[in-house]
Amino acid sequence: MDGESPRFLMYSRPGCGLCEEMLNELAALPEASSYAVDVLDVDAGAEARVRYGHKIPVLLFGGELVCHGHLDLEEVHKALAYHRRPV
Repeated sequence: MDGESPRFLMYSRPGCGLCEEMLNELAALPEASSYAVDVLDVDAGAEARVRYGHKIPVLLFGGELVCHGHLDLEEVHKALAYHRRPV
């Protein structure tokens, strides 16, 4: 990651109610609030559309899959703990 802080990445598409719900739930988590969240349209690229198009919303952290379909708090906490561990 070249010293950069890990970021959340959410694949979404316009009008996705589950995506908005996941984004709002993530924003409400105090332990996740210090990390940026990038939202990308899953249909903007063929690779993402094929890989994640039927699974949105899809949440990644530091490039690793965290959860899809709904926010899995346990998996979010695991991802945050993994990236906070001493190297």
